Amino acid sequence: MAEQPDTAAKPGPSKNSERLFRVAIALKGIDGGIQLIGALVLAFIPASAITGFAHAVITRDLLGDPSGTLARHLQTATDNFVGGGTKTFAVVYLLAHGVIKLGLVFALARKIVPAYPIAVIVLLAFIVYEIYRAVHTHSIALPFFAAMDLAIVVLVLREYFQLRRERAAT
Repeated sequence: MAEQPDTAAKPGPSKNSERLFRVAIALKGIDGGIQLIGALVLAFIPASAITGFAHAVITRDLLGDPSGTLARHLQTATDNFVGGGTKTFAVVYLLAHGVIKLGLVFALARKIVPAYPIAVIVLLAFIVYEIYRAVHTHSIALPFFAAMDLAIVVLVLREYFQLRRERAAT
């Protein structure tokens, strides 16, 4: 009788890496879904509601002193958002970003190998854009998102090379 290869799950770097990869793409899927929903909600919120909300936050001292740094940042961001065409940009950006992420997550979860290099290229493009926007807008959140995307690129590449090795061995 021929000896069967050991197919039991072996703890180790590849299994831990795959788990981490699964968690990362699940988070990207959630992020993509939130962005898609955010784009749809934002598309239907009138500019007056946004400025009214910002005004209420500032005048009720929810950010501290109404003439303080946080209040000024919120006011400037609101003015730029509703007055400079940023709202339209944000809707289109969130919509595209969400749809692309959900499509990539779907393909990666199904281990569609050609999707891995596409995912890396798309994520690297997002990283470049996030860094570009962070430099120009002085955003604190965008560098964090860029770092998260970079970690996901590393996980996608590891998973891709692992899948290629497995498929070459069969």
